[in-house]
Amino acid sequence: MNDRSTTSSHGEVSLSGRLICADDQQVAVVARYLPRHIELTRAEPGCISFSVVQSQDPRIWRVEELFANAAAFESHQQRVADSEWGRVTSGIERDYTVRTAD
Repeated sequence: MNDRSTTSSHGEVSLSGRLICADDQQVAVVARYLPRHIELTRAEPGCISFSVVQSQDPRIWRVEELFANAAAFESHQQRVADSEWGRVTSGIERDYTVRTAD
């Protein structure tokens, strides 16, 4: 992530930004693995909303996440780091901003 604010354990944590594919091969990887990633994330405790949608530019995906608190957000980040999604998309550029509501 390019910009990550300090998180608190009390307020909601939101992430918004873009997943930016360098080429059509990366687009194909996202398209293949994204449905399962969305399914697993939405099932996580503390996930309020999670959306990854392809923009008008087929190589850019808009990402919007909302978690109940910092603990839920951090748990999500840890799960993703150890997941198939995390491994297969690790080389794809991310441009995210994380904010907390206290």
